[in-house]
Amino acid sequence: MSGGGFALPAAAVFANRRRHQDMELVPVPLAEAKAFVEVWHRHLGPPRGHKFSLGLRHADGVLVAVAIVGRPVARGLDDGRTLEVTRLVSDGTPNACSRLLGAVWRAAKALGYRRLVTYTRTDEPGTSLRAAGWRRAAELPPRGDWHPPRQPGRLGPARVRWEAP
Repeated sequence: MSGGGFALPAAAVFANRRRHQDMELVPVPLAEAKAFVEVWHRHLGPPRGHKFSLGLRHADGVLVAVAIVGRPVARGLDDGRTLEVTRLVSDGTPNACSRLLGAVWRAAKALGYRRLVTYTRTDEPGTSLRAAGWRRAAELPPRGDWHPPRQPGRLGPARVRWEAP
């Protein structure tokens, strides 16, 4: 991994919370972003691909948060001008997720995209999204598993689609 890695014990990270002003926005290679998701994301593994990934690195080189941005998973949204934040994860550093949400929207607009969406489960409050100015765009019911042979009849959680301001 480049840039000092991120594999600190959780106790060390939480005992020494990073200050917002001591963090630098950095591009993150997909392999490093996926590894970070594997360690820190609560309920999803890493996505297959991306258009770009951004992270926040503390002054000591430790990666504290990652946003992975790719094409929309929903075919109806994949119009060539829309992107989706497919994963957003931090080690618990305050304000890291809301800062990344603002940064990925600015980056997407700079690349010519007009719309940026993401999803949360309905049991998640969306605090970072609200703090970054995103709005709830739709509430979506549970859907069937996309891979029926693995687990027939299994429904995923109900979701909320959010859109960047």
